[in-house]
Amino acid sequence: MNKERARPSAPVLAKVVLGFVLAALYVPIVVMLISAFLEKNAEEVHFTVRWFMEVIQDAALMQALMNSLLIGLASSCVATVLGTLGALGLRRNQKSWRHSVEGLSVVSLIFPEIVFALSLLSWFFILQFELSRTKVILAHVSFSISYVMMTVNARLANLDASLEDAARDLGASTWQIQQQVLLPLLKPAILGGFVLSFLLSFDDFLITYFVNGVGQDTLPVKLYTAMKMGVSPKLNALSSIMFLMTLSVLIFFFRSASFRVLFEESRGKNGSNTEEKNL
Repeated sequence: MNKERARPSAPVLAKVVLGFVLAALYVPIVVMLISAFLEKNAEEVHFTVRWFMEVIQDAALMQALMNSLLIGLASSCVATVLGTLGALGLRRNQKSWRHSVEGLSVVSLIFPEIVFALSLLSWFFILQFELSRTKVILAHVSFSISYVMMTVNARLANLDASLEDAARDLGASTWQIQQQVLLPLLKPAILGGFVLSFLLSFDDFLITYFVNGVGQDTLPVKLYTAMKMGVSPKLNALSSIMFLMTLSVLIFFFRSASFRVLFEESRGKNGSNTEEKNL
């Protein structure tokens, strides 16, 4: 902390650039939030919650919201389980193709989303799968697994291998080591992977748009369809609800003890104290 305070102050130009960047990022969001609470007529502009009430009373939008929540929860649960098992499997496997699998999981993160969506659509067509909500869940699982694997892998890389050896010397079986040693230590990373995959699924538009079935629109797809008729205060209210829901999940996660443990380890402060406490 003292070293941080001893650093010289940033130049004025850097602060100006930082101000422009923050303004470019957040001013549009602030304008959207304010517009959602305003109603204009020929004479005046006044505060109202009418647009939020219209969104809540719109059965089609509420159905789209339920679809988004259902798909997000289902896909993130499956991706968290598979991603965690994949990371654990790679840790125990020292063969040469382990690095190839890890590399492929990273490549999938930077793969163009439009290409990923088209490949999934072609694959479902070849398998003669009818597009539906289940196919959207499968599609979201396919791109969420990599994020979970990377999160859990980062935690596994910081774990001391001697912990497993000590548990094995004390008579623990492989299953007991996984359940009573590794999983408690991996809990922050697993929770982080779950939250990340849920937010990715909840906000996803492009892949969902390609593989979505008739009548199974999610909230982003419904928002895009409604925007074709023009931007209205009601759409601002809908966008504000999506923004606030995402922000609430992030704040809940950032304030949790799990995030603090994960954040400290990502900065290289491997918490030996945490491991001892968990043990």
